[in-house]
Amino acid sequence: MTTTNSSDSSLLSSPAAAAPTAEASAEADLHADVRMFGLTTFLVADGMTFAGFFAAYLTFKAVNPLPEGSIYELELLLPTINTVLLVLSSFTFHRAGREIRANRRAACRTWLLVSAGLGATFLAGQMVEYFTLPFGLTDNLFASTFYALTGFHGLHVTLGVICILIVALQTRSGGRISAEKHFGLEAAELYWHFVDGIWVVLYGILYVL
Repeated sequence: MTTTNSSDSSLLSSPAAAAPTAEASAEADLHADVRMFGLTTFLVADGMTFAGFFAAYLTFKAVNPLPEGSIYELELLLPTINTVLLVLSSFTFHRAGREIRANRRAACRTWLLVSAGLGATFLAGQMVEYFTLPFGLTDNLFASTFYALTGFHGLHVTLGVICILIVALQTRSGGRISAEKHFGLEAAELYWHFVDGIWVVLYGILYVL
C-alpha cells in the first residue's frame, strides 16, 4: 500500500502530470486572443455605423448649407472642454493598464476611477449643452442628425464608464483582474480608445467644419 502511494505521488509530480496545466494555459491564451478579435470586429462594425452618420450629416450640409449667423451655429467652448476631458481620460486609462501590469492594483484602481470620472464629467457637459441649445430634436434634418450623432456617441460613453467601474471593482484583492490576467481591462481600454477617437472625428465634423 505504501509503495503504491509513493508511486502515485511520484507520478503526480512528474513533468508528464504538469503537461495538462501548460496546455490549459495555452488554451486560455488562445481564448483571450479570440475574444480580442471578436471585440475588434465589433468595433469595426460600430465604426461603420458612425461613418454612415458622418456621411449623412456631411451630405446634408453640402446640399443645404446653413446661412451665416443662423441659430444652428454651435458654440465651441463647452465641446472643446469635453474633448480635452475625453482625450485626457485615454491617457489615464492607459496609465491604469501600466499599473496593473506592474502588479499595483490600488494605483490601477485609482487611475480607472479617474478615467470614469472624466467620462462622467464629459456626459454632464453634454447634457448642459443639450439644455442650452437653441433648437430641438425634431426642428429639422440638421437638428435630428446632430442629436442622433451626439446621442449615439453619448450612449457609448455611458457604457464605457460602466465598464470602467466594473473593471475597477475587479482589481480588488482576489478579483478577476491581476498582473497575470487582465484581459477585461485591455478590452475595456480598447473600447474606450475607440470611443475617444470617434469623438475627435465627431468634434471636427460637427463643431469645426
